Amino acid sequence: MSITVRVPTPLRSLTGGLAEVEAEGGTLRQVVEDLDRRYPGIAERLVDERGIRRFVNLYVGDEDARFLGGLDAEVADGATVSIVPAIAGGAGRERC
Repeated sequence: MSITVRVPTPLRSLTGGLAEVEAEGGTLRQVVEDLDRRYPGIAERLVDERGIRRFVNLYVGDEDARFLGGLDAEVADGATVSIVPAIAGGAGRERC
């Protein structure tokens, strides 16, 4: 099963600068494990002992994996998985 994984800029140092890589697996957990075999160290940036890290969003197609079963989410052959770091902001300044 070939899966396309979109890699954000902060993680591209682990993929040799590649914005998209291939992985295999029938579940998101298997895809992450395969990614880590191919690009050591990437899994620890994506998951911890509880599942998907709090400040990382993983999408299977256009769906947030947390709503598809987390790491047990099914990933179909030919699907795209997107890694999206969560962005947090502080309080905005009021304009005068």
